[in-house]
Amino acid sequence: MKYIKSIILLLVLLASVILPVFFYYKFDPALLSKLSFYISLANPYVRIVRVQEGLRKEEVAEVVAGKLDWDNIKKEAFMNSVKVEGHYFPKTYLIYKDADPALVGASMAQEFTAQVSKIKKPKSGKIINENTALKVASLIQREAAGKQDMALISGIIWNRIFKGMKLQIDATLQYAKGSVEEGWWEEVDSADKKIKSSYNTYLYEGLPPGAIANPGINAIRAAYNPQKTECLFYLHDKNRKIHCAKTYEQHKKNINMYLK
Repeated sequence: MKYIKSIILLLVLLASVILPVFFYYKFDPALLSKLSFYISLANPYVRIVRVQEGLRKEEVAEVVAGKLDWDNIKKEAFMNSVKVEGHYFPKTYLIYKDADPALVGASMAQEFTAQVSKIKKPKSGKIINENTALKVASLIQREAAGKQDMALISGIIWNRIFKGMKLQIDATLQYAKGSVEEGWWEEVDSADKKIKSSYNTYLYEGLPPGAIANPGINAIRAAYNPQKTECLFYLHDKNRKIHCAKTYEQHKKNINMYLK
């Protein structure tokens, strides 16, 4: 109880006295949410905003706009503040409610840069530039069932890239066809594989032209540090457990065993 009271007092002090435009606290997101009531009492001008991993920029804008009561003009300013998808770093933020939308977006991009700089990069082998790593990380974030299989999926994606294979990742189809009206991450069907989009990895080899989501730190770390594997295919069973295969024949057997 003393611990909770101490945190409340600290948050009250920060929210009431310092009043900066933009904060990020390294407290547990669930705890911050529980304490939001006390923060609102101490300072009604500050909002807790939690940005989850794997959202595309339109979804991030919806989350932030909802918390800060932005109109469409401010929402557009926020989305235009960061030109590249994937740079709105997902974390729990404490934001002054009248903060400039462009500044909020720029601050999330700065947080992305700060966090990526801390990731241990491989010292040998293939040199991975940040833009490429971000694309891979966004695929990992959308495809993984959790951080436990991110490194494996990374290894499989890189294996396909190095072999010149088409990635054939459903999440890229979801990004290509996503919309406000139909939903951003609707399930794909066989017809979607013919979508005329540069993000369609069933039609085109290599990575899509940009990231498809805003990945978290675990996915970005996995993109830089893939698990060594000979697998080229993977699927998740009904319990979200991953199963990989070295050949397409093995993959088809996994489909019949785990998905039918």
